Amino acid sequence: MSRAGVIVSWGVSLVFFLVLSLGAAAAIPPHNETARVARYVAHKCDWGALATLSSHEPVRGLPFANVFSVSDGPRGQSGGVLYFYLTAMEISVQDLQVNANASLTMSLAQTPYCRQEHYDPQSPLCAHIIMSGIIQEVAAPESDKAKTALFSRHPEMATWPRDHSWFFAKLNITNIWVLDYFGGIKTVTPEEYYQAKP
Repeated sequence: MSRAGVIVSWGVSLVFFLVLSLGAAAAIPPHNETARVARYVAHKCDWGALATLSSHEPVRGLPFANVFSVSDGPRGQSGGVLYFYLTAMEISVQDLQVNANASLTMSLAQTPYCRQEHYDPQSPLCAHIIMSGIIQEVAAPESDKAKTALFSRHPEMATWPRDHSWFFAKLNITNIWVLDYFGGIKTVTPEEYYQAKP
C-alpha cells in the first residue's frame, strides 16, 4: 500500500473510532437526569456484584459480595425490574434465605463506554449504580417475563443443569444511589427510577 493509502486508511480508522466514542457518549443521559442514568446503567449491564449478609462461618453476619447475571429486559426493551436466575445450591442464595436484604452494584466499566473514554472503573465519570432492597422469588406470569428477560441476554442459562432447582427472582428496590459525575453520589427514589425513560 502506498504512503497516501496508509494515511487515508489511518484517517478513516480515526474518524470511525471518534464516531463510535461520540455515539457512546451521546447515548448516556445527561448527568443531571439522575433517574434516567440509573435506568440506562441497569439496562446496559449484564451482571452485577450482589452483596448479602453471610450466613456461613467464618464470616457469618459480615458483608459477602458475589457476581450474578442480571437483566431488566431484552436489549432495547428496558423494564427496570432486575431479574435473577437462582438456585439454593449457591452460597449467596443461602444467605438470602436467612436474610433477603441485599445490595446490587453495576458499572458501565463492563461496557465499551468507559474503555472508549479511558475512564478508570473508579472514576465518577464511569457511571455506576448501587441498589438495595429485598430479593424475592417471582411466580407466573411474572416468571415468564423474567425468563424472557434473562434468557435473551444470557442464552447459556437455558442449558444449565435442570436438577439444580433454578428459580426466577427480582430485586424489590427500596433505595438507589448513582455516581456518574463529580460532586458526590446522588439518590433516586424507586418511583423516579421506574418512571424514567432510559
